[in-house]
Amino acid sequence: MTDLKPILVLAAFEGWNDAGNAASDAVALVATAWDARTVATLDPEDYYDFQVNRPMVTRGDAGAELAWPSTRVSVATSPVTGRRVLLVQGIEPSMRWRQYTDALLDVVAQWSGEAEGVPTVVGVGALLADVPHTRPIPVQSTSDDPAVQESLGLDASEYVGPVGIISVLTHLAAQRGMQSLSVWAAVPHYVAQPPSPKATLAIVSALEEVLSEPLPVADLVDEARAWQRGVDELAEEDPEISEYVQQLEEAKDTAELPEATGEAIAREFERYLRRRDPGR
Repeated sequence: MTDLKPILVLAAFEGWNDAGNAASDAVALVATAWDARTVATLDPEDYYDFQVNRPMVTRGDAGAELAWPSTRVSVATSPVTGRRVLLVQGIEPSMRWRQYTDALLDVVAQWSGEAEGVPTVVGVGALLADVPHTRPIPVQSTSDDPAVQESLGLDASEYVGPVGIISVLTHLAAQRGMQSLSVWAAVPHYVAQPPSPKATLAIVSALEEVLSEPLPVADLVDEARAWQRGVDELAEEDPEISEYVQQLEEAKDTAELPEATGEAIAREFERYLRRRDPGR
């Protein structure tokens, strides 16, 4: 039976857009959980500077093999709504960004041929920020598409400045008549080394809102707690870091005091109910 629901695209790119590998790990979790299968790959020769993103050598029973930097598109079907989801996973390209983005959007268009409605492209990213590891990781979902803003209750982005491939992808997707939005997590800059499971968990929770169904996060919850305990211990050993974290906590708590609203509590309760009852 042909899936007629609009295609949803989740795209994450290693590199500038992916602090702590939080974004790429979030999309990888979806791909693994939903048994995604690869349907397209982009030739790395066209888009990467191999002195920047070098090929890697691996060794196994068959001897040495080279793994080249690449971008792949895989497809999965969400278990609750039955929606077809395309997952874009790769490294931010070094060159020919417009050609690269056109190639990805061509794949999206091909898979959208038999679906009803227009596809929605979701760019998933993570950036370093002055946020404490002891508080919930901030995640901002924005869209410049009025229809998406209304349907998901999002604001327009106010960012002005240099952009990564995520912004290029979502912008050019909108020019093609596709819906688009971005989901960004803020990773504590003083613990920037990957992995960053707490930030990944925050992104996955935001993606649950976009997907309208739960994702398996039990292991990720445990990893996030272990990560926070480890950072707590490191901070306790360094008085300067400990004092800095406390300053960030005070600033964060003061800025977000109005967030303890009935709407925020209701949103968290709704997410809890979806995880208990996947059919909800």
